[in-house]
Amino acid sequence: MANTLYVGNLNYDTTNEALRAFMSQAGEVQDVRILTDQYTGRSRGFGFVDMATPEGVEKAVQELNGKELDGRTLKIDKARPRGSSGPRQSGSMDRW
Repeated sequence: MANTLYVGNLNYDTTNEALRAFMSQAGEVQDVRILTDQYTGRSRGFGFVDMATPEGVEKAVQELNGKELDGRTLKIDKARPRGSSGPRQSGSMDRW
C-alpha cells in the first residue's frame, strides 16, 4: 500500500486506460483500479493507482492533484489502509 494512491472525483466514463495514461505523467504506473458498483457495473467515481516508486507517488500528489481529467477536477492523495478512515461521525443512525 506504500505506493498506492487514491484518486477521487473521477468522471463516471473515465476508463482504467485513460487514468493510467494521465497518472503516467508522474512516473511508472503498475496498476489501476477504478471501482465499480457490483450491481450496475457503473463506476463509483473513484479508484486506486499503484505507482512503481515512492517518488512517483509524491510527484503525482504534488503535480496532478487538482488537475482535470475528462471534465472533472481530481482529488489525488496517498491511499490509507482499509478501515483507517478515522473516527466515526456521530449521527442519528448511531443511536440505534
